[in-house]
Amino acid sequence: MKPRRFWIVLSVLLLACSSASAQKITTFDAPGAGTGSGQGTLSQGISDLGITYGYYIDGSGVAHGFLRFPFGGFATFDAPGAGTAAGQGTFAFSLNPEIALAGYYIDGNGVLHGYVRTLFGAITTFDPPGAGTSTGEGTYALNINPEGTVAGYFFDASFVAHGFLRHRDGSFTVFDVPGAGTEPGQGTGSSSGIALNVEGALAGAYIDSANTLRGYLRAPSGAITDIDAPGAGLGPGPGTDTAGVNALGVVPGLYADSSGAFHGFLRAPDGGITEFNVHGAGTGAGQGTLPEGINLEGEITGGFVDANSVSHGFLRHLSGAIATFDAPGAGTASNQGTFPLLNNIEGAISGYDVDANGVSHGFVRTPKG
Repeated sequence: MKPRRFWIVLSVLLLACSSASAQKITTFDAPGAGTGSGQGTLSQGISDLGITYGYYIDGSGVAHGFLRFPFGGFATFDAPGAGTAAGQGTFAFSLNPEIALAGYYIDGNGVLHGYVRTLFGAITTFDPPGAGTSTGEGTYALNINPEGTVAGYFFDASFVAHGFLRHRDGSFTVFDVPGAGTEPGQGTGSSSGIALNVEGALAGAYIDSANTLRGYLRAPSGAITDIDAPGAGLGPGPGTDTAGVNALGVVPGLYADSSGAFHGFLRAPDGGITEFNVHGAGTGAGQGTLPEGINLEGEITGGFVDANSVSHGFLRHLSGAIATFDAPGAGTASNQGTFPLLNNIEGAISGYDVDANGVSHGFVRTPKG
């Protein structure tokens, strides 16, 4: 059996064997996480084995990676060469079934570099050919799939973005979406965490020459399909973004309308797009529905921002029914609240909340049986 087929079958078995449990939200803080505003623990996802991962910001404003195991134990780490000043450090974004972790670090000069960390803690750093070497340039490694391929994007010396795949043998494929702009701040990006599926399809977005954000799906063959949600604004800034792609080829995403309000959508493998909005989502600029993750079953999680600019969590079931939730301790002022990011095959959701003091805390929400 091919490796990618194995992981699809394993995921289906995990789904079939999932045990019933009461809904529960557990919050946590990584060891060493800071307790001031803008500091704390930012969980970025949860694997099918229940391992959460992400990064934390310490009391000096430096980032460090972490893994949190189902029994509650932590492993924290720093990529070699990571800077030690505020705004620098190690950021973790994606975990595959081998418990290999991908992310990037910011060095002492403010340049970004990708890395892969194995289960046993060995870290390999890398930069695709063409990555810039000045402050704010470099490599955003954001995804790793079951075959060990890493995907993301990089900014070159002209601050133009380009997509890349780093294959398990260390070789690279660099690509640009047709129509991507070539001026500073334009180019080809990728989504984060679950944008590269087991088959090798990659979801992302690009900024065109008019500075409009547009989604895309890159097939394993390299063929690229544009994704423009109906209703998306066409001016600078507003547009369509993707949040990932599951093993069945379903793409969740969001678009901003001409008023700057966000709306969720899912794109089926045949190209059909279904829009959805969470009840209670605000309709002003920067408010609305923001999908972040999708599991194999097709359940979508993310956040919605209400009319007071407070964020809350949601889970959209395959039927279209939507449940909302808030992490205990989440703040209730503007730019505070609950920020879910990814859900696993068991239906567990992980993300972070921002409390009334502006401090972030990780959480895991287990589903109803």
